[in-house]
Amino acid sequence: MAYRLPISLACWDYDRTRALREGTVRPAGVDLTYLPLPPEETFFRMLRWQEFDVAEMSLSSYVLSLFADEPPFVAIPVFPSRVFRHGSIYLAPSSTVRDPAELAGRTVGIPEYQMTAAVWIRGVLAEHHGLPVDGVRYRTGGLHHAGRQEKLRLDLPERFDVTPIRSDETLDGLLRTGAIDALYTARAPRSFDPAGGPDRVRRLFPDPAAAERAYLRATGIFPIMHTVVLRRDVYQRHRWLARALLDAFAEARDRVYAELREVTALKISLPWVVPAAEEAAALLGHDFWPYGVEPNHGVLETFLRYSHEQGLARRLLEPTELFAPETLADTLV
Repeated sequence: MAYRLPISLACWDYDRTRALREGTVRPAGVDLTYLPLPPEETFFRMLRWQEFDVAEMSLSSYVLSLFADEPPFVAIPVFPSRVFRHGSIYLAPSSTVRDPAELAGRTVGIPEYQMTAAVWIRGVLAEHHGLPVDGVRYRTGGLHHAGRQEKLRLDLPERFDVTPIRSDETLDGLLRTGAIDALYTARAPRSFDPAGGPDRVRRLFPDPAAAERAYLRATGIFPIMHTVVLRRDVYQRHRWLARALLDAFAEARDRVYAELREVTALKISLPWVVPAAEEAAALLGHDFWPYGVEPNHGVLETFLRYSHEQGLARRLLEPTELFAPETLADTLV
């Protein structure tokens, strides 16, 4: 039997990576151990201890890691998580805010200032809704569990008012009581009730899907949340691995495209999954979850600009600076 390089991969159990987890798609030359861990756990363990050979990673955290004296990771242009974030902005029950610009001068909770979802939300609200990034006060901490801290050390310009909440407080608790006016968060707070009501936490955008479609039509952007990184020492010993993994991730994703469009018997447990897939293709193109740098250049360029404008990235990076050179050629499977 030919030798296959043993590689550990920590990544959540997405449909688009299921074939890698099950072993029906195998990266060339690799004996893959797939660890289906939640994103927050993967990020923390990879950033703190570099436990895995390859891992899903917050795009924002990865960008910041590139400014270390010895950058620990090299990314490949695979994006396991993409999410429109208009539906990730929540208002306190007592809030009278109806327009994003009305948040100016108020206090907003965020689990971490550097988290990718928050970078996108701040950027979108500043560029498209008239709310300057430095126009609100930011308070960081755990959403439901007290004591969360930034995973990476930040050195922000003084114009950004970013302060941790008390170690015995949670952002969800502060939102419920009105101690903070709004919350930007990837996970929905437990106090949010989709049924709404005058005394309930509610979303800033009442119909987030409509707002997100309008944003997509105006910008062409489907926001990237996560990428995939290799430990730099692993990459330097096996540079062929970057391309092998990229091709395998692309093949696993392509299998899902076919499943979403299957009409004989629904393979996904949603009654209108096929029309939803058709709408996604109509709005975003046949390859509506693209990998590679070129089809994502505008999205990455926008995110990197936001990161720099928000005091995170020390300089404005180019998208091609993020990824292993072996993955830049347009030869995806």
